[in-house]
Amino acid sequence: MDQDRPLLGIMMMLGFCVVAPMGDSLAKLIGQSLSLGQLLWCRFMVQMLVLVPLVWLTGRHWKMQGRVLRLTFLRTLLHIAGIGGMFTALRYLPLADAVAIAFVMPFIMLLLGKFVLGEEVGSRRLIACAVGFAGTLLVVQPSFADVGWPALWPLFVAVTFALFMLVTRQIAKQTDPVSLQAVSGAMAVALMTPLLLLFSEDVGALALRLPDGRETLLLLGIGLLGTLGHLLMTWSLRFAPSATLAPMQYLEIPFATVIGFVVFRDLPNGLAAVGILITVGAGLYVVLRERTVARRQMRVPPTA
Repeated sequence: MDQDRPLLGIMMMLGFCVVAPMGDSLAKLIGQSLSLGQLLWCRFMVQMLVLVPLVWLTGRHWKMQGRVLRLTFLRTLLHIAGIGGMFTALRYLPLADAVAIAFVMPFIMLLLGKFVLGEEVGSRRLIACAVGFAGTLLVVQPSFADVGWPALWPLFVAVTFALFMLVTRQIAKQTDPVSLQAVSGAMAVALMTPLLLLFSEDVGALALRLPDGRETLLLLGIGLLGTLGHLLMTWSLRFAPSATLAPMQYLEIPFATVIGFVVFRDLPNGLAAVGILITVGAGLYVVLRERTVARRQMRVPPTA
């Protein structure tokens, strides 16, 4: 079994924080023209088509049974629900706002890691997470009076992905990350295909139509970025506890803000900018703290 390597896990989570909002921006661009069901099906179909051949060509172990298979199935359901919730939120909210509201997730994940998994959570990491959460509150800009109930979708995403990461942590060290994502993609396609075929004409969210050239490229990009992002997330949880990675998640907010400005010309105001700086500072503190702890552990001689 692999030992925890917190700094490596943190770097992989940082990669996820860059890739994830890039995929979300593509979903926002195409979200008004294709149904949610078609977006999700294409997202997981690309994941399956990319990773299943890779698993076969590299001879990776992919067979699952018992507890691991059950948790993988649960993880797939949470994955579909979480991505579906974010894609829905992006139909109504700016990219940075949707990501910022969803960032009650690291706080939920921290509590789950402490009280469900029994992971050690020091006071300094709790303070860093609290500071990052306070910064998040400064970034949240949309008015619930103007946006209405769709503003609650990112909260649903937060709870769903906190549970998703909790389940992932439970099986990350017993599965190969590429194989896990390949099996999960195949499960998602197998679950969604009958629903789309049976109900596409009756349920608007499952409607199907042939995408044009631009839409096809966007769908391919969503699938590829989503696959890479969640591979990085899975790898990060293989090497570091969820409580360690929780504050790092806040770094997704400034990346989403930059991408939102470049693509959609959405720019945070001064208060939001202060909040972004606070969240970045909290995340960087965790990196420095983990480096200090790792150095101290290297100095401690092994006991007999």
